Amino acid sequence: MASKESVTEEKGITPPRVSADHGEHWRQEEDFMTRNGLNLKSFQRRPVGASVVELDKSMKPRHLHMIAIGGSIGAGFFVGSGSALANGGPGSLLIDFLIMGVMIFNVVYALGELAVMYPISGGFYTYSTRFIDPSWGFAMGWNYVFQWAIVLPLELTVAGLTVEYWEAGVPIAVWITLFWLFIIIINAWGTLGYAEEEFWSSCLKLSATVIFMIIALVCVLGGGPDNGRYNEYWGARYWYNPGAFKNGFKGFCSVFVTAAFAFSGTELVGLAAAETKNPLKSLPGAIRQVFWRITLFYVLGLMFVGLLIDCNDTRLLGSGYIDVKASPFVLVGEYANLPGFDSFMNVVILVSVVSIGVSGVYGGSRTLTALAEQGYAPKPFTYIDRSGRPLFSVVAILLMGALAYMNLAADGELVFGWLLQLSGMAALFTWGSICLAHIRFRKAWVYHGHTIDEIPFKAIGGVYGSWLGLTLIFIVLIAQFYTAVSPLGLDPGKKTGTAEDFFYGYLAFFVVLCFWICGYLWKRQGWLRTAQMDVDSGRRELDWDYINKERAERASWPTWRRISSHIF
Repeated sequence: MASKESVTEEKGITPPRVSADHGEHWRQEEDFMTRNGLNLKSFQRRPVGASVVELDKSMKPRHLHMIAIGGSIGAGFFVGSGSALANGGPGSLLIDFLIMGVMIFNVVYALGELAVMYPISGGFYTYSTRFIDPSWGFAMGWNYVFQWAIVLPLELTVAGLTVEYWEAGVPIAVWITLFWLFIIIINAWGTLGYAEEEFWSSCLKLSATVIFMIIALVCVLGGGPDNGRYNEYWGARYWYNPGAFKNGFKGFCSVFVTAAFAFSGTELVGLAAAETKNPLKSLPGAIRQVFWRITLFYVLGLMFVGLLIDCNDTRLLGSGYIDVKASPFVLVGEYANLPGFDSFMNVVILVSVVSIGVSGVYGGSRTLTALAEQGYAPKPFTYIDRSGRPLFSVVAILLMGALAYMNLAADGELVFGWLLQLSGMAALFTWGSICLAHIRFRKAWVYHGHTIDEIPFKAIGGVYGSWLGLTLIFIVLIAQFYTAVSPLGLDPGKKTGTAEDFFYGYLAFFVVLCFWICGYLWKRQGWLRTAQMDVDSGRRELDWDYINKERAERASWPTWRRISSHIF
C-alpha cells in the first residue's frame, strides 16, 4: 500500500514525525531513585533538545486499560446519581446516562483515532488548535485546566465527608489535609505513581460495582435478608409507583449535567496515551474497554439503583456530590439490612473520590504544560524534571486543593456550589471539541491527498459517530439552558427563575466564551480553512508492516468476530 510518506518523499518533502520511543532514552539513563522522583536530583530540569517537551513514558498497557475502564468512576457515579434519581426519577436516570454513554463512546473513539496519529501530551486541546481554531484551542485548554483545578478541591471535600459517615469525631479539615498530602505523595512519583494508583483503585471500583450488581439482582428478585426491605419479590415497583419519570420534561433535562459530571475524566485515556511507549498497540485496546464501562457499570448499575431506591426517598433530598450518606449505593445496603455492606461501599466511594483527585492533578498539569509549550501559558510551566514530571504545572494544580477549606466557611458551600456547576458543564465543551476536531481532521486528511486506509486506528462510527456525539452534546447544552432559565423547584405560577438561577446553571458557557475572546485577542487567529490545517507535522512514525499484517489477519476473521473486535 502506498502511504503518504512515500508520496511526500518523492516530492522532496520529509514531514517531521514523532518517534515511538521519543524521550524514553532519558529515563533509561537515570538511576532508579531519580526515575521515580525519590531524590532531590529528580527535581532538576531534564536536559532536552530544541524546546521539545519530553514527558515520562513509563505507563504500561495494563495501566491504560484500567484507566479506560474504571478511571473516571467517582463521586458523580456513586453519590451524584442520588441527586439525579431524586430530580428525574429512575426512567430519566437510565435514559440520560444511556444517551451520555452513546455520546462518550463516540467521543473516545474519535479521540483514540487522533491520539494514535498525533502523540501529543494535552492532546485534545492541541487538536482543537490544529484542526478548528487556535483561539478556540486556547479556550479549550484553559477550560480543561480550570475544570480539573475545581474538581481537586471538590473531591478532597467529598473524601473528608465520606470519613464522617463513621462519625469519627475528627474535624473535616484534618481529613482534607491528610487526603491532600496523599495526593501530593502520589504525584511525587510522577506518571508511574498515577498509573499504579489508577490501576489498583480501578480494580477495586470495578470489583465493588460487580459485587453491588450481583447483590442488587438478588434483592430485586426478593432474595434479601428476612429482616430487610427486599425480602420479597421487588421487581420494578418503583417504576410504577411513584413512577419512572419525576418533574416531567424539566426533571429529564436536569439529569444531564449530573451525567456529564459522572462521565468526566473518560477522555483521560487519550491524554495518558502520550506517556506510553507504544500507543499504537496499547491505545486501541484501551479505547474498546470504554464500551464495557458504559454498558456494565453506568447503565446496568444505575438501572439497579432505580429499581431499588424510591426517587421520593427523603434520604435523597440532601444528595448531590457532597452528601455521601445520600449515596443510593450505600442506601441499598442499609435498606437490605446487610451488615457492613454500607461501610464497604463507603470505602469504595472514598477510594474513588481520592482517585479522581489524583486524576485531576494529572489531567490539569499535562494540559497546562501543553498550553505553555504552545505559548498559551507562562513558559515556566514547560519545566520537565528528570523523573518526567511537569513539575511547576503539578504544583500549580495541587495548590488549588486549598480551595477545599473554603467549604468550611459560612458561605463556603454556596461558593463551592457555583464552582461545581462550572466543572460539570466544562466537560461538555471539551467533548464537543474532540468530535469537531475529528470531523475537521478527516476532511483535511482527504484534502491533502491522503486516504482513509492510511489511518491506523479508525473511530468505529467514523465522522458520522462524531456528528452524532456533537449533536447529543448540543442537545444537552440546550436542555441545560432550559433548566437554567426555568430551574426545578420554582414557586407555582412562576415560569422563569432569577438571573442568579440562570448564571448558576449556565455560567460555564460564559467562562468558555471569555477564554475564546481572550485567546483571539492574544493570538489574533480565527477559524482555520481546510487548506490551512497541517496533517503531517508531528505525525507518528508508523510500522506499516505490523499494521498491514494485523489488517490482513482481521480480514480473514468471520463477520461476527470482526464486529465484536471493534467493540470489545
